[in-house]
Amino acid sequence: MSELRILVIDDDVVLCGLVREALELEGIHVDEAHHVLEADRMLHGRVPDAIVLDIGLPGIDGLFYCTRLREDRTTRSIPIIAISGSEHNGASAIAAGATAFVLKPFDPLELLTLLERAIGVTPLTNAFGPGVPVEAATENAAELGRLIEIGRRRHELFDGAYRATLAAIAESLEIRGLDSTAHTRRVTAYAMRLTVEVAPAISDDPGLEWGFMFHDIGNIGIPDRVLLKRGSLRTEDWLCLHEHTTIGERLLRRVPLLEGEGLRVVRSHHERWDGSGYPDKLKGPEIPLGARIFAVADALDAMTDRRPYRRPLRWEAAMARICKGAGSQFDPDVVDGLVACEPDLIEIRNRFLDTSGDDPDPALIRRAPASPALS
Repeated sequence: MSELRILVIDDDVVLCGLVREALELEGIHVDEAHHVLEADRMLHGRVPDAIVLDIGLPGIDGLFYCTRLREDRTTRSIPIIAISGSEHNGASAIAAGATAFVLKPFDPLELLTLLERAIGVTPLTNAFGPGVPVEAATENAAELGRLIEIGRRRHELFDGAYRATLAAIAESLEIRGLDSTAHTRRVTAYAMRLTVEVAPAISDDPGLEWGFMFHDIGNIGIPDRVLLKRGSLRTEDWLCLHEHTTIGERLLRRVPLLEGEGLRVVRSHHERWDGSGYPDKLKGPEIPLGARIFAVADALDAMTDRRPYRRPLRWEAAMARICKGAGSQFDPDVVDGLVACEPDLIEIRNRFLDTSGDDPDPALIRRAPASPALS
C-alpha cells in the first residue's frame, strides 16, 4: 500500500508538530497548513487521503472551509476530522460535512484511530505491519506513547509560558486597583456564553477569552489624574482615556496567545455599530465580531454592577436599554443572541452573586427557567 498522506490545517504550530510526530511514527506523511490560503495551495498540488481541520482558523473559519471542501468535486469525498476546543462546535462541524469531530486537547492515538478508520486502514498496521512480532509491536507502541507524552509536555510548557505572561499583567492591574476580579470573571463568562450563541466558530480562538479578560489592560498607561478622577471629565480627559484601547493593543501585540480575535477585542471593544465609537470609528460589520459581542456583554455587566457613584439597574431595565441600543450602539444580531441566551446569563450572574461573599442586591437576582447546562 502506498504511503498515506494527511493534511493538517491548524494555526497552532506546536499542536501541528505534536500530530505530525505521532502520525509519522506510524508511517503516515503529514503536510501542515496554518491558514486556508496555504491549504488551498497544497490541495491544488496533491489531494491527501484525509484532512484534519481546526474549526477556529483565522480569517475564513473551519466550518465555512469544511462546507467549501464538500462543494468541491476534488475534495468532497475526502475524510475530514474536525478539531476544536469547544464542544458546541462538534454538531456544527458534522453538519458542515466533517466525517468526525475530536475535542481539544486530544490524545493523538484517538485521532490516529479515527483517521485510519475513515481511510479504511486498520489502526497501527502501517507501523507494526503483518508478521511483526508481538514484542516489537509492544516496543513500538511504547515509543509512540513516549513521543506523544514529550509532545504534550512541550505544548503545555509553551501554553504555560503565555498564560504566565498574561497572569503577570493581570496582577499589575490589581495592584493599581483598576479593576475587580469579580467584574472581569463575570463579563468574560457573559461574553464567552454569548459567543457560543452568536458565533460558535470564533469561540475556538484560544486568544478570544484572554481578549475579553484583558479588554481594559491599556488603562495601566492612563494617568491617575484622569483614570481615578471623581466628577466630570473634560474633553481632553476623555481623549486621553480613549487611548487605553490602542495602549492595550500595543502591550499585548507580542503575546502569541492574544493573536487574532483576542487582540481585536482589546482595540475595538468601544466601537459602536453606528460608527460613533473609538479608536477607529468603525461602523457595522467593520467592527471585529468578538468586539461587537464583548460590547454587549460589557454593557450588561456595567449597568447591573454596583458602582461607588450609583446603584445598579434592575436586570430587566438593563436588558431593555441594550435592546433599545440595537442598531445604534450595538450589533442587532448580537442583541438578538443576548435575548436568546438570557436564562444562561442570569444563571451566570446569580452564581457570582452567590459566591462573592457580598449581600446580593434583590434587584439583580432572578430565577432563570431551565436551560441547557453551560460548558
